[in-house]
Amino acid sequence: MLRRELIQRVAAAKLHLRTSDIEKVVRTVFEEIIAAMARGDRVELRGIGAFTVRARLGRSGRNPKSGAKVAVPDKRFPHFRPGRPMHHRLNGAE
Repeated sequence: MLRRELIQRVAAAKLHLRTSDIEKVVRTVFEEIIAAMARGDRVELRGIGAFTVRARLGRSGRNPKSGAKVAVPDKRFPHFRPGRPMHHRLNGAE
């Protein structure tokens, strides 16, 4: 689902809100999640899941074309762990 589709679905469900207001709310929520993760914080959305930041240490790699050694720097990347309700809804009750 794209952000545009999310805004359209919320607007269809909440007829008393203007689309521009819904767009601002969705944008703000996403910006706050990104800002929290940039600080290294964990973001938990109850019933949906948790976003965390994981780190991958630097290492030496090889250029596949020339075979020369290349230093690969440390990296941080987002990780999502689904919550139990979402997991059960996607995979059926266990």
